[in-house]
Amino acid sequence: MNSLLRHRCLIAVLAAALPLSAALAQAADPGRAAQMNAELQKRFAAADANGDGQLTRDEAKGKMPLVYKRFDNIDTAHKGFVTLADIQVYAVAQRGARQGAK
Repeated sequence: MNSLLRHRCLIAVLAAALPLSAALAQAADPGRAAQMNAELQKRFAAADANGDGQLTRDEAKGKMPLVYKRFDNIDTAHKGFVTLADIQVYAVAQRGARQGAK
């Protein structure tokens, strides 16, 4: 899978992960959005080796490579970790940027 397609898939998964958000409200299939949200939460939990709810760059590297690749863009506060909410905010911003470019 090429990087652009992977990026779009990640954004779609992350955007669908926002509970009760506009992204979910606009989803054509709410069941699919819920499934994608569950998958994102599962992958985040698997990557979060110490279970602290914070994903470091090293934790992301093995289990969430697209988050790893965009880590600095997601970690806007430069905390050295990202949360599920940080990833969701990034995804929504990327989705908005894509829609604005159309």
